[in-house]
Amino acid sequence: MESIIIGGILSFILTFYSIPAIINISRIKKLFDYPDERKVHVNPIPSLGVVGIFGGFVLGILLAADISSISQHFQYFIAAFIIIFFLGVKDDILVITPIKKFVGQIAVALLLMFKAGVVINNMHGFLNFNIIDPTFSFFLTIFTITVITNAFNLIDGIDGLAAILSIISLSAFGVFFCLNNDTFYAVLSFCFVASLLAFLIYNFQPAKIFMGDTGSTLSGLLNAILVIRFIETAENSYLIPHLSSPAMGFGILLIPMLDTLRVFGIRILHGRSPFSPDRNHLHHILLDRGFSHKAITLTLGAFAVLFILLSYVALPLGTTKVILLQIILFFGGIYALHATKPKPVLRVVGNDEDDITNATFVERISQVRFAKNERKAENN
Repeated sequence: MESIIIGGILSFILTFYSIPAIINISRIKKLFDYPDERKVHVNPIPSLGVVGIFGGFVLGILLAADISSISQHFQYFIAAFIIIFFLGVKDDILVITPIKKFVGQIAVALLLMFKAGVVINNMHGFLNFNIIDPTFSFFLTIFTITVITNAFNLIDGIDGLAAILSIISLSAFGVFFCLNNDTFYAVLSFCFVASLLAFLIYNFQPAKIFMGDTGSTLSGLLNAILVIRFIETAENSYLIPHLSSPAMGFGILLIPMLDTLRVFGIRILHGRSPFSPDRNHLHHILLDRGFSHKAITLTLGAFAVLFILLSYVALPLGTTKVILLQIILFFGGIYALHATKPKPVLRVVGNDEDDITNATFVERISQVRFAKNERKAENN
């Protein structure tokens, strides 16, 4: 417990005091995340908050964690974090293609599998499967790491959301590892939580800085490592009912994972790349319903906690039934959002553009442009 507290304090302090300097340097060097038609912010915002997060996180675990029990794996964890960090920084500054990012994530997944032992080799009762074939285990682990890594990247669309969801999931894992006397992984969890809490002070609406793709993918990678560790160790713990650890892990990461898989499915069904940008994410749906960044972040954070609690209560049902219930509840909620969406009310545009008040955002913009074109025609 002492190492967890020390690591958390060090991570928080370093991140908290480094962020203002990073904001100033980003402004001087014009290292901004610029708005476009897909993004929801309207002003350029510094996007290198991960530098403070990464520095605080790594310093915390290096000074506080007892790595003697996993010394043969620790170096590969650090190597994986560094690869994701520099790959993300390059993307935040210069922008790289999605395929290059994906190849880098696959390389990190392979490193973790073959050098750090991060492997899913047991389904723990899901669909009545237990020990699985090594080939299937290989592809399942690759899929899990890349999906979770991208899930936190893709859900990072509004102020504070990715940070809040990651704080909740990492705290859940950290509590389990702490109670299960798995101290190193508890330190990993809470050092990153502490760094995110310090960062969130500057990222909550209105955001002064973003974590960028680097921060969200790093957060996703750590969640992937911890959920695989959780699945492989929870079965032998008194804290989790027998053969239910995959359902609990899935419940902890449910919102970012299912939202990402849902959006990937939509893109593929429309013949587009799963990594192509759009506005189909859950936070986009809520934005279009008139919710503010703060309201969306707090609402989805509350639902993430609710899903964790419901998953834990339902665990005696067994892995397969609990995961099926989680999926039904999530997509039932999405359907309810779409079913209750009010129809836009169109109004005739008068001479004053302020008359355009009851249409959706896209319709308002279209009406404004139409009115301007009409006036130009009249003047000519």
